[in-house]
Amino acid sequence: MKRPLISIITIVYNGVNTLQKTIDSIAAQEYSNIEYIIIDGASNDGTIDLIKDNKDVVSKWISEPDEGLYDAMNKGLKLASGHYVWFINAGDEIYAPNTLAQLVEQLEGSLPDVIYGDTLMIDADGNEIGERRLQPPSALCWRDFRRGMLVSHQSILVARAIAAPYNTHYRFSADYEWCLQALKAASSVYNSRQILSRFLDGGLTKQNIIPGLRERFDIMRRYFGLLSTLWQHIPIGMRFVCYVARNKRF
Repeated sequence: MKRPLISIITIVYNGVNTLQKTIDSIAAQEYSNIEYIIIDGASNDGTIDLIKDNKDVVSKWISEPDEGLYDAMNKGLKLASGHYVWFINAGDEIYAPNTLAQLVEQLEGSLPDVIYGDTLMIDADGNEIGERRLQPPSALCWRDFRRGMLVSHQSILVARAIAAPYNTHYRFSADYEWCLQALKAASSVYNSRQILSRFLDGGLTKQNIIPGLRERFDIMRRYFGLLSTLWQHIPIGMRFVCYVARNKRF
């Protein structure tokens, strides 16, 4: 059975209160063929000492100023040497200790270009909030992203060979374009039918929801055309309003 090296990349800045649980979730994995990379944005709150304290888990790390989240992610891509790259940022966690072991076992030696799964939302105390508003479809292709980001960035593994750099023109939605590009470049896409990650609610995109939506609209316009994007936003908006009314969150 092929046991691919998986490069897990964590981006952090002043995350001394959130990073340890992320590191712990990587350390707990029953699957051992992991390269763990941390990209720190020159933290000054004790994060660097925390990284040093976990040197047995962390394969590579750097700490230096960056030009934003996606610039830091590009640094992580450059350091990665695994067959797959997987971004689990500070505060997020791999779902369970056996997540990767189960995933690799079910692949049965095949190595699809993109692997995706579901996401569980958690709050700052680690309490489960529920699933994401958008659910991954049983089969996924790049055109499905006309309906929004159907798969969380924390629940998609991409073969490094097809992983493009993040477009740093965007400050809040470059992950949407990155996933879309990966799906467009992929020859094979695999639905794990697993919950792959626990995602800390309230991140950068949610804190900047309006500019993030503007960026996403621009990306959709570029890939799918203006008329198609405008048309798709009618059901997207209706589903969003219904979800918020029903669940009191978004």
